[in-house]
Amino acid sequence: MTLPAAAFSPSSDFVTACYIVAFSLFIIGVRQGTHPTTARRGNLIAAGGMAIAVAITLSLDVIGNGVLILIGILIGALVGAVASRRVQMTQMPQMVALYNGVGGGAAALIAWAEFRHQLALGGDIPLDVMIPILFSAVIGSVSFWGSNIAFAKLQELISGRPIGFPGQHIVNAVLLAAILAGCVVLSANHDSSPSQGLFIAVLIAAAILGNLFVLPIGGADMPVVISLLNAFTGLAAAAAGFALDNVVLIVAGTLVGSSGTILTIAMSRAMNRSIGNLLFSGFGAVATGAAAGGEERPVTSIGAQDAAIKLAYADSVVFVPGYGMAVAQAQHAVKELANELEKHGVRVAFAIHPVAGRMPGHMNVLLAEADVPYEQLKEMDEINPEMPQTDVAVVIGANDVTNPAAKNDPSSPIAGMPIIEVNEAREVIVIKRSLSPGFAGIDNDLFYEPNTSMLFSDAKQAAADIAWEVQEL
Repeated sequence: MTLPAAAFSPSSDFVTACYIVAFSLFIIGVRQGTHPTTARRGNLIAAGGMAIAVAITLSLDVIGNGVLILIGILIGALVGAVASRRVQMTQMPQMVALYNGVGGGAAALIAWAEFRHQLALGGDIPLDVMIPILFSAVIGSVSFWGSNIAFAKLQELISGRPIGFPGQHIVNAVLLAAILAGCVVLSANHDSSPSQGLFIAVLIAAAILGNLFVLPIGGADMPVVISLLNAFTGLAAAAAGFALDNVVLIVAGTLVGSSGTILTIAMSRAMNRSIGNLLFSGFGAVATGAAAGGEERPVTSIGAQDAAIKLAYADSVVFVPGYGMAVAQAQHAVKELANELEKHGVRVAFAIHPVAGRMPGHMNVLLAEADVPYEQLKEMDEINPEMPQTDVAVVIGANDVTNPAAKNDPSSPIAGMPIIEVNEAREVIVIKRSLSPGFAGIDNDLFYEPNTSMLFSDAKQAAADIAWEVQEL
């Protein structure tokens, strides 16, 4: 049956019904994504909803330039598919930051296009359209450029340490004030040709603010920054939906914005810091002297055979993964080691800190890729009470999230941050290449605890060597 042309009018019941189906699938997909066992299915469901939304939108009778749109879709699909298949799990945070930035940039461009379209119609732009346009343009631009800086820091194209200059917060405040003033002027008088130049100036000022906003933030806070910028992108998309009167864009953007905001708040609480403190305190600054690892303190060093003996004859072992495991791509080797220990009757668990790695859920994704059972993954609040009864805690590349200084040293930059209390275990094995500090740039007191043994090695090689030694016992 062929649908009448009127069915593809933006205000038709058919289009509205399709949009309802699309954003319903978004909501179901998000709900499914809250658990690792259903996350893959949730992703496919949400992708199906997006496919419906895109297909219906492109079918509307007000859409033109079909060939140009098709070319854009093909180029985007090709680039996205190739990049997603080639990206390493260690580079997933960079990809998330980059894709998030693209979403923010798209929202800003849509806002600019809609502003020009409204001017071309010759009439005065209503405030209920103008305000969402300006909001989408500013927030989308901040998200795009801020996400690019986050990507560059994670990819080590620029230093992961805070980059700033004296008075930078004042400059940011002046930029923000100028952007708000420009938006007020545009809202009050936008029917003249100079208004397009002012709109572009606002976009440029927002771009500069996005760069200056993220540059002073250190690598330790990058997971929170990515989450916050993700929320910005969602809000920009929702605002674009209001400007375009597109209900599915409003719902999708609101879902992304609200979930990103909730995640940002949850992660800041996990670090026992306010959002303002995370964004403006400069946490992650380069430490000097002893705090940077220069202090000479004795450590206990062991080899794979000694580690295997400690682990094989333990009743319980807790693995604590960090970014070092991701860099070494050691998740599969660690899973094999866990399997060998279980064959010896050892109870195995994995302790996950909320901000371990470089993006929210980074460790969960890596361990899920290695088929670690979800039941073995323990959140920080769940595992900490069990640490005093744990025979051996194995720290694999985690640093700041296991540093006892967070509890014991009020002067430490990470003072008050909740940690996985591995120092409470009977024995601790730290697998690490060196004694170098983590993102916070401070020495880890755990390395020098009397119950800690250091195994200096690549995490993947160390896990494989220990697994082989366990087999031989």
